[in-house]
Amino acid sequence: MALTLEEIADHPALHRCIRVQAQAMNQTYEMNPRLASVFATQQRWLMAHIGLALHFRREPDDYRKELTTARFLDAIRQNSVASRNTADAFVKEMLHYGFIEYVPTAQDGRIRPLRPATASLEPVTLWLMAHLQTLDSLDGANRLAVFLARPDALAMLQPRIADGLLSSNPVREPKQTFSLFTWLNNGGVVMDWLISGVDPGHAGLDRIPTGVVSIGDFAKWLKLSRTHLARKLRAAEDLGSVGWLGQRGQSVMWVSRDFYGEYMAAQAVKLAIMDAAFTETFGATAGR
Repeated sequence: MALTLEEIADHPALHRCIRVQAQAMNQTYEMNPRLASVFATQQRWLMAHIGLALHFRREPDDYRKELTTARFLDAIRQNSVASRNTADAFVKEMLHYGFIEYVPTAQDGRIRPLRPATASLEPVTLWLMAHLQTLDSLDGANRLAVFLARPDALAMLQPRIADGLLSSNPVREPKQTFSLFTWLNNGGVVMDWLISGVDPGHAGLDRIPTGVVSIGDFAKWLKLSRTHLARKLRAAEDLGSVGWLGQRGQSVMWVSRDFYGEYMAAQAVKLAIMDAAFTETFGATAGR
């Protein structure tokens, strides 16, 4: 059976495993910052999952059921993820950067199917692999090996993960500080970078040191405006969620125990959703 949310959240190795996972996410971001950033903001993350699920659930023999802009916009509306204009702009941006492309077709010229570019699926695959590795590290199973052994594993698994994410209230309505960052450009990357520098042995402290010292260097790595990042960090500081051990912006940054707990709780929710999807896709014993 899949690990439950409680089993994941209470696992003594969770902090160590999540730190490794955050480091893996940082490496994925460094490979292609622009593409990885699609999954680094809550709204765009959910829109991308919806688009991928539509693509993987298409019926190639019926061109009317392919992924199209119209079907994508309708799915965004049905799931209340974004406005029509925001979703339409997202499609145009993905086309502009070559993350998605039109599918050549000799069928009805009024219908223009879309598909993710091959390179666009790489960070999605790495994202999923990192989380399967975390789950395996918690219970000693072999989900990652099962996933890698199936060429169609991503197409089989991702739509179920998308369903779980979209139906989860904790995912759709994150807690205060976590929400502050999930709506920031590259906010997910900001949080992963902060957590990747945390020593799991310090998790019980009220103020947990991270590896961040310079806001300027941090913003440069993130490809963000220093002013914009500083503004969001100041908002988080006002909530008591982050701060500096010395002079602001020129000493080691800390995160509060509550914020760290929010991040860990959000990861546990996501991992539980992914494990449930994995079990549903490959069977209760496939990864054990």
